[in-house]
Amino acid sequence: MAITDDIVATYRGPGAVMRRLLAGERHEVRALAYLLAALIVAYIALWPALSRADVLAGPDGPVPMAQRMIAAFLGVLALLPVFYMIAALSRLAAGFLGGRGSFFSARIVLFWALLATTPMVLLRGLVAGFMGPGPQLSIVSVATFAVFLWFWFTGLRAAEFGGAA
Repeated sequence: MAITDDIVATYRGPGAVMRRLLAGERHEVRALAYLLAALIVAYIALWPALSRADVLAGPDGPVPMAQRMIAAFLGVLALLPVFYMIAALSRLAAGFLGGRGSFFSARIVLFWALLATTPMVLLRGLVAGFMGPGPQLSIVSVATFAVFLWFWFTGLRAAEFGGAA
């Protein structure tokens, strides 16, 4: 199944998609690919807000657009080890609660949740770029985070406890 089909299916039933992904081959490259794809889309989602900041700063603004984009890219890239640590901590926490998963499954679950949330991340980026700070951005940000948590916790339940989510 195509990754975009899996993302759409995740919005309908995240547990079923996660069980199917966890039943697949265990390659660390797959987990890393999910994370890199999610981070690349997150970086792209920053572009409208970066452009807005550049336009509002004017031609004599303190930071040129190229520097903003490079800083944003390096910031997103710096999140790679952070997400690996979060996955490991989630596996340890689930282990204390009686989970039977693995560190690999914890990485797949977290990285897939990030990747499956990217449509919402892109929407948030557009709202940040076109509307700027305000209640609209707050609503979309909270909704995006809630969807991410839904995917992540449903996936953890499937990976650690074999729960039918």
